[in-house]
Amino acid sequence: GFETTTPPTAVAIQKAHTKGLTNFSVFCNHVLTPPALDSLLAEQQHDPDISELDGFVGPGNVSIVVGSQAYQPIVEKYQKPIVISGFEPLDILYSILLLIQLVNQNRADIEIQYTRGVNPQGNQKSQALMQQILELRDTFEWRGLGWIPHSALQIKKEYRDFDAEYRFGKPGQVEEISNGCQCGAILRGIMKPSECEFFAKSCTPENPMGACMVSSEGACAAHYGYARFAHERTEPTVQ
Repeated sequence: GFETTTPPTAVAIQKAHTKGLTNFSVFCNHVLTPPALDSLLAEQQHDPDISELDGFVGPGNVSIVVGSQAYQPIVEKYQKPIVISGFEPLDILYSILLLIQLVNQNRADIEIQYTRGVNPQGNQKSQALMQQILELRDTFEWRGLGWIPHSALQIKKEYRDFDAEYRFGKPGQVEEISNGCQCGAILRGIMKPSECEFFAKSCTPENPMGACMVSSEGACAAHYGYARFAHERTEPTVQ
């Protein structure tokens, strides 16, 4: 999970520690959004195949926790605007409008469209709890994006009695067998979901071949649900 679901994990570990539980453990795979954006933009600068990214519609759920200021280093480093959006259709449409305005004005700023849930500082109580229980990993392997340094969290030593990696041993590196899935290229903007030869054929939400189709929020799953028939639509004929 992203920063959105990290505080509940920290609460669970804290309560297990307080109660002295011995039959509770967590396999922590919480990841961080800003380092992933940093990695994507850094790769864009060195790979001509990656589409030029003009800006980002930022995730409102993550930003409730971390606040808009968490993205400030990204904006300043790469000069790319970010508009933090809610999830209702009008939220997203308005956020896209705000982002287009920022791009057209050549302004590398952060704007909060989702003002009913997000502020610059974020949820400081949640942040403090996360810092108490968890700490940065040196590196972490993202599905479709590979290894990204300082992009995920692990349980601190003080609470490692609840750390599944410590209690049961860290799983060995599993050699990934390529099945032709193009999720990495899609996440990087090199390909569209419909350009993958498996999309909507052997790869569907019921039979996903990669991370982009596994999650209902994934790029391929969204395209499958809402955009795969777009080319078949025609303008209505007025009699």
